[in-house]
Amino acid sequence: MIATLAGGCFWCTEAIFRRLKGVEKVTPGYSDHVEAIQFTFDQKIIPYEKLLEIFFHLHDPTRIQQPGTLDTGPEYRSAIFYHDEAQKKVALKMKSEIPKAITEIVPFMTFYPADESHREYYEKNSYQPYCQVIIDPKIQKLMSEYRADVKPEYV
Repeated sequence: MIATLAGGCFWCTEAIFRRLKGVEKVTPGYSDHVEAIQFTFDQKIIPYEKLLEIFFHLHDPTRIQQPGTLDTGPEYRSAIFYHDEAQKKVALKMKSEIPKAITEIVPFMTFYPADESHREYYEKNSYQPYCQVIIDPKIQKLMSEYRADVKPEYV
């Protein structure tokens, strides 16, 4: 299956989702003028509901145009681009369980992959201050709260 999510800087979301069991190829890019990731996943290994749980938990879906600490502006807003009615239904249900969530839930239209310098950014640049200050804490949170869902090579 395929999913497209936006939760602030795509460097962060890519680093998180590439670590999850059942998530296959993760590509950072742009959807509806928003930094997003698009990925394929095996629903038998990790259901869409679990992916959205992690998505909502590892960024702040209640902050307007700033789901992260430093990244601000409409290109960093929280959004779920659903690919079918089943994804829409799950996204609406999960969003309704989060008080004050402003995450947009909109139909998927297009996705433009980011250039190569943005792909696997964290893996290639983990020494950078942005990675250490912004991405590292999210990965630590993933490891402490969703360790069972993390691929063995990242544990």
